[in-house]
Parts: sequence; C-alpha cells; structure tokens
Amino acid sequence: MVLEKALPEQTHARYWRKPLDIDSQKIPRGKVHIIDVRCKECGFCIEFCPKDVLEKSDKYNRKGYNVVRVVKGREDMCVACKHCEDICPEFALWIEEVKG
Repeated sequence: MVLEKALPEQTHARYWRKPLDIDSQKIPRGKVHIIDVRCKECGFCIEFCPKDVLEKSDKYNRKGYNVVRVVKGREDMCVACKHCEDICPEFALWIEEVKG
C-alpha cells in the first residue's frame, strides 16, 4: 500500500474534526487585563495565544520595555483559555471570564 504525501494545506483539513454536539456548546469568552509595569516584552503571551489576540505595542513602560496590548478588532476573540496568564513569567496579565 502506497501512502500519498499530504500537502501542508491538506494536512489541516484532513485532521480537523468537530464535536458532534457543536451546536449545543457555548464558546467561553474572556477579557484581557494587562499590568503594563510588570511586562518585560518576553513575547510568550503573544506566541502562545491560540486566537492571536495579543501583539506588541509601541508604548513603553517605565522599565523601557514595549508592553503587550490587545489587537484592535480582536477584543471579542479571546476564548478565556488562560494560556497567556499561565505562561507569563511576570504575572503581567490575567483573563476575566465574560458571562452571558
């Protein structure tokens, strides 16, 4: 049996699956809160955000680091997974779950 080599664009579609009860599930939402003075521009939160909600801003904090901000237009895209909160070494941000 010969296996066909999958193209990169086909790989995602081939392995993607949806739960059978997707229509009855509610996607959680979150609001990102950032403490500017704690941010040290490591970029972990930007790198690990699954919805690309965060980006580096042009604003500097008092320590001289570019702080993180929420991308304009993507404020409602946060799914409250809290990866950014867990990975931040300086505890510079947290997620508030939005109800309703």
